[in-house]
Amino acid sequence: MFGSPYNFFMQEIKGKIISSSLEDYLEAIYEIYSEKHGVRAIDISKKLGVGRSSVTEALKSLAQKKLVNYSRYGVLSLTAAGETAAKNVIERHKTLYNFFKNILNLDEIEAQENACRVEHVLSEKAFLSLIDFVNNSS
Repeated sequence: MFGSPYNFFMQEIKGKIISSSLEDYLEAIYEIYSEKHGVRAIDISKKLGVGRSSVTEALKSLAQKKLVNYSRYGVLSLTAAGETAAKNVIERHKTLYNFFKNILNLDEIEAQENACRVEHVLSEKAFLSLIDFVNNSS
């Protein structure tokens, strides 16, 4: 119902730590690409409400970790590893949002805000237990 027990926790990819902030960038890039079929730094800046210099630094870090293909003035894209990481963050977010909204009966805004915060800090074990609980409660 709310997800399947796959490894959604991508804080570490090929021995490289991915911070919650970088996960937010991956999520934003994936969502923008899904809508526009191309992503520029300015698009990310607008979506996340951050300055362009912050976006540039994040993109450099993601490129070093081989999660994005990035050139300073070009259109950027996710690598296969970056796309996997982005999809995993989105899956955690959707699952948590549905839990907060449909099980705890929070309104949409509060469910969204809580999902955004919790998606980065919940352990894999806790997340899988949450999925089991929700699936067995139905």
